Amino acid sequence: MALPTKPQSVTRQATSPPGGHLLSASPTQGHVPRRLIQLYLGLALYGASSALLVRAGLGLEPWNVLHQGLAERTGLTIGVVSIIVGAAVLLLWIPLRQRPGLGTVSNVFVVGIAMDGTLALVPDAHALTVRVPLMLAGIVLNGVATGLYIAARFGPGPRDGLMTGLHRRTGRSIRLMRTAVEVAVVITGFLLGGTIGVGTLLYAVSIGPLAQLFLRVFAVPTASGGSTVVATAPSRRAILRR
Repeated sequence: MALPTKPQSVTRQATSPPGGHLLSASPTQGHVPRRLIQLYLGLALYGASSALLVRAGLGLEPWNVLHQGLAERTGLTIGVVSIIVGAAVLLLWIPLRQRPGLGTVSNVFVVGIAMDGTLALVPDAHALTVRVPLMLAGIVLNGVATGLYIAARFGPGPRDGLMTGLHRRTGRSIRLMRTAVEVAVVITGFLLGGTIGVGTLLYAVSIGPLAQLFLRVFAVPTASGGSTVVATAPSRRAILRR
C-alpha cells in the first residue's frame, strides 16, 4: 500500500530590505479586500513620501534622482516622468521573461499620480528647520508605504522585476545587479540635474530597517490562520525598491 504523500508547502518570493531578508509564507487567500487596501494605500503613500523628499530638497532616493533630472530636461512633472520610466522598465520585462502582477501595473501609475498630487498640495520649503523634518517624514513614510504594498503580495514593482530578471539572465547576484543599476541611475539622474544629498544617503542606510519593521507590522495572515513570516536569514535574492 502506498504511503500518503506529504503536502508540499507553498513559498512565495517577495522583495525585502537590503541586508537580505526574505518575506515568505503560504498564500493569503481570503484576505483580498485587505490586501487591495494595503496595496493602493501603500503605493499612494509611497508617491506622497517621494514628494516630501522633493520638497525637502536635501536628496532623493535613487530612481527619483533620475526622474527629477529627466523632468528638469523635458519640462514634464516628476510624477509623469516616473510613470513613463516605470512603463519603459516594464517593457524590459518581456525579453527577461518576467510576469507582472496587479501590483506591478498599479505601481507604474499610482505612485506617479500620488507624487504629483502631493507636490501640488505641499508648498516649497526654504528654511532648513522645515526641510529637515520634511526629509525625515518622507523617509519614514516611505518605509511605512513599502511595508504596506510589499506585504499585500500583488507582485513586485517594475524596477524590482528588472533586477530579478537581470539576475536570472546573467547569473549575477541581485545585490550586484541592484547596485549596478542604481549607481547608473543615480549618476545619470545627477548629470541631468537630479538632487543628491544627505537625504539620499540617509534613505540608503535607513530604508532597509524601516521596511523590515513595517513588513512585520502589516503582514497579512496566511490562509492557514498564521501570519506572514519575515525571515531573518539572509537571502541572495532579497531586494527592496519600487
